[in-house]
Amino acid sequence: MQSTTEHFHRRKGALFAQSYACSQLAEDFGTPLFVYSRESLESSWQQFADALEGHEHLICYAVKANSNLAVLDVLARLGSGFDIVSGGELKRVLAAGGDPDKIVFSGVGKTRQELTEALEVGIRCFNVESEPELDRLAEIASALNVVAPVSLRINPDVDAQTHPYISTGLKENKFGVNMSDAVDIYKRAAQMPSLNVQGMDCHIGSQLTSIEPYKDALARLMSLIDQLDAEGIKLTHIDVGGGQGICYEDEQPLDIKQWAVCVIDAVGDRKLEILVEPGRFIAGPAGILLTRVEYIKQNEDKHFAIVDAAMNDLIRPALYSAWQAIEAVELTDTPAKEYDVVGPVCESADFLGKNRVLAIEQGDLLAVMSAGAYGFVMSSNYNTRGRAAEVMVSGDDAYVVREREEVESLFAGESLLP
Repeated sequence: MQSTTEHFHRRKGALFAQSYACSQLAEDFGTPLFVYSRESLESSWQQFADALEGHEHLICYAVKANSNLAVLDVLARLGSGFDIVSGGELKRVLAAGGDPDKIVFSGVGKTRQELTEALEVGIRCFNVESEPELDRLAEIASALNVVAPVSLRINPDVDAQTHPYISTGLKENKFGVNMSDAVDIYKRAAQMPSLNVQGMDCHIGSQLTSIEPYKDALARLMSLIDQLDAEGIKLTHIDVGGGQGICYEDEQPLDIKQWAVCVIDAVGDRKLEILVEPGRFIAGPAGILLTRVEYIKQNEDKHFAIVDAAMNDLIRPALYSAWQAIEAVELTDTPAKEYDVVGPVCESADFLGKNRVLAIEQGDLLAVMSAGAYGFVMSSNYNTRGRAAEVMVSGDDAYVVREREEVESLFAGESLLP
């Protein structure tokens, strides 16, 4: 099962985030609390840089995984590019010091305002997902008297063997254009004076731990690229998407060196820059969620650890039946029992983990591991609960990178009837 990592490790039974005791973080900043490791973020990003060294490439961190400004700042300082899916994420990246020329814009529902703002700041490329979007982008670019750099997102109909909610490369998914339609759409785009056709994009799913789906998709994409080349449409980059899987329970994380060899071999001698959009792989292991046990409750056949974090803080278990390791922050001699770790939200789906063997008592701290991706970014204010604080550990220091929400702020924009 998933346990401690290089950056979240134990000393004499106590869990540490780098050199900072997690119990002290909870004492200083309260719970629930998301804790991020700067060193982990940098190390995971560097794996891609090292693996692709020697081949022209751009690492575009998938902002949707964790969009905290401090996280984006850490990656921008490394020279990272960014993959965005909304105008809001564009503004976040710019606020964090990201380079517009290293931003790619994905997503099926880009609005006129979002396209306009992205054109005005001069982003690297638009990953276009439909013909109507292509027409809208061409129209707006023409009105602004600029040329929009475009890539078509291709749906290769590859089964990534992942959860249906995070599968994106099958025909029945909403993403991308069909392989069978791609050549005609590229030809149309190449004839539009306000568009500059640059690349091809593909993202087949998330939490992939096998190389085979990538090999399958890349073989289909390279065949299509060669077909386009024969038609006189010469692309300059291939965006292979993200989806690289991490370890939550007993999975083998994707070997990034092996993955890179797969991609580079598929590209072969074609003059294509490689773009990649990792999100979870970089942010997931870099974060944990600290939560305190409020009550220990026993029913006839079940023990419950009722904690102060809930599905509004971490929705993955309720949404995907996702499994994440849960550990006691301090190891003790308390007899271990099997618990369902549940929150205070009034929903039966409000659980962080079921049937977990833990040696805990009321008041103890728990850590939900691998919570740096799709944790805070998917949190809500359900039950009028303020969202958790976020802290970044950098070296020997810990910084509040997002303050805990006060309940009064949740209804500050509301008003009573006259």
